[in-house]
Amino acid sequence: MRYSSFFAFALSFSLFVVPTVSLDIVTETEPEILATAAFPEDNAFGHVVNGERNRLVLTVENKSDRNVTLVGATGALHHPETEVLVKNLTSLPYGVLLLEGTQLQLPYAFYSEFIPGDLRLTVWLEHSVDGKNYRVSAYDSIVSIVEAPISIFDLKMLSTYLVVAAILGGVGYSVFLTYFPAPKKKKSQAPDTISEPVAASGVGGYQEEWIPEHHLRKTKGGKKQSGVVSGTSADELSAPETSGTEGKRRKGRK
Repeated sequence: MRYSSFFAFALSFSLFVVPTVSLDIVTETEPEILATAAFPEDNAFGHVVNGERNRLVLTVENKSDRNVTLVGATGALHHPETEVLVKNLTSLPYGVLLLEGTQLQLPYAFYSEFIPGDLRLTVWLEHSVDGKNYRVSAYDSIVSIVEAPISIFDLKMLSTYLVVAAILGGVGYSVFLTYFPAPKKKKSQAPDTISEPVAASGVGGYQEEWIPEHHLRKTKGGKKQSGVVSGTSADELSAPETSGTEGKRRKGRK
């Protein structure tokens, strides 16, 4: 009797507990959230351009009967064949409340600096309900990594080239001055200025006390001789003087 009553009690308890547990599991299931991502119309081929801001548009629809909070979106790039992780992409937080039965579009963007080629792009949307976080896949496809097209009218490229050219020019000029210095200019010597003699005051234009005596004798004798020669030319001699001299010459000849 005791065993039969114990089994009956255990059976009744199990029938009471199992429906309650199953009901709790149903109520705590993940809400139905649909998320899709696509490149904009200006990038119909889905190219990921290096050095640019690549944009995606996420369309999220809440098909559950509960309100959910869109926490954010993130992504990653994997090798298409080996599934090896290449790099995790930028995480973009949202913090937007999505009501039940509504749809919403959100932007997502990331930068690319990878080797051109094909990679597998995966984007997830993270949302939360009642303090629990869930993740939904929004994009999973192979994309092509390409380089940005080069244009001669690209102001960013031109400014970059100008800055690089200026830096290289400055470095080259400094190296040139280091190994090939400019020749030094010789200082031009000013010509010696010859001072003109100062005319001395007094008779004759100079002071005789500063001149040695033998120089004065020579100069005085020269002046007397020049005065005799200049003042006694043959044409200026008087008739008596010429006749007297001629008589003396005759007497000397006799």
